[in-house]
Order: sequence, then structure tokens, then C-alpha cells
Amino acid sequence: MSEINLVARKREEFSELTLNQMRKKGMIPGIYYGNGVEGLNIAANELDLRPVIYTTESNIVNLKVQDNSYSCILKDVQFHPLSDKPVHFDLIALKEGEMITIEVNIHLVGNAVGIKEGGVLQHILHKLELECLPKFIPSHIDVDVSGLNINDSIKVSDLNLQNVNILSEENATIVAVVPPNIVKETTDATEETPAEPEVLSKGKKEDEE
Repeated sequence: MSEINLVARKREEFSELTLNQMRKKGMIPGIYYGNGVEGLNIAANELDLRPVIYTTESNIVNLKVQDNSYSCILKDVQFHPLSDKPVHFDLIALKEGEMITIEVNIHLVGNAVGIKEGGVLQHILHKLELECLPKFIPSHIDVDVSGLNINDSIKVSDLNLQNVNILSEENATIVAVVPPNIVKETTDATEETPAEPEVLSKGKKEDEE
């Protein structure tokens, strides 16, 4: 599992007005917390936060606040509904020998046999909730799909992971190969071919004559 360094400062701002002013200056408010540790209200530069936020890997964050260092992971990040920019982040402390609950991204590897037969690969579950010691946190979880034929799937219960407890629903489907959708094109001659009232009218006149 890789590590990322993040420098932050303590903050005293708590009102929404001052927090918005802080965000306009490129500083994102956050919090560091955990069992048995003193919580810290912090703020970090948005550019420095990007490697922590925009990644599909789970990383240990080496947080530095003034002269103190803390080992933690990203627990949550909130984004603005319109601009999609980060507005708040949560870091949870890591303690040696203490179990932690974390969501880890699933990466699909291999080429499913069923795709060559016309099937469609559906990636349904993108993250797994795990419980483990900090030293066993995986950066991601690889799921090999090469053996999947059409109508085959891989569920959470099919995984065999070492040194972690899987908390996600065991019957949940991670990935499946489904038959292609068959779209039948039907042509309605009545709707596509315009009526010809002129011809009918002409025939009527000829009958009257």
C-alpha cells in the first residue's frame, strides 16, 4: 500500500461563511479523528488534496500539522453538487494493532470469454467494505473475469482474500456477463407509407362517371 504526504494547518473557522471564504482561497476544510485520539479541525490546499482524493487506490496518508505527524486514511470527501469541487474531507487515524473498516476499490482484470461470444460485461459492485489491520489494507482488489462465459457471474462470496474480513453482503454480485440485448426493428408499413387520398378520390369520380 502506497503512502501520500499531506501538509495541513489547524483551523479555527467553523461558520459556513468563513468556510466558504476559505474555499474561495483554495483551502479545503477537513477533520482528523479516530478512537482514542484527539480530533483536529484542519484545512489543506486543494492542489495538495488531489492525489488523496482523485485516485482509485487506497493510500496511507502521512498527515503533517505543524510539527506533528499522523498516520491516517481518507474516510470521506464531500463535493459541491454543482461545481463538483471538494468542500470537506475526513481523515481517520490508523493505530497499529487496531482493526479498521475501509472501502477498497475493485479492479477487473482479464478478458471474459463471454464477451467474444457476444456477451456484455457488467461491473456492478465497484467497492468492497473490509475490516483489517492497517498493515493489511490493500491498495485495491483484483477480480479476474477471464473465465466468465455468458450468464456467469462473480459474487462477493467467491472471493478469497487473505488477512481481511469482508463486510459487504456475500450474495452481492460484483461482475457478470449477460446476453446481448436483441433489438427487433419492426416496420409498420401503414405508418411509414403516407395515405394517398388523391388516388381514392380519383377512383370515386370515375365510378360516378
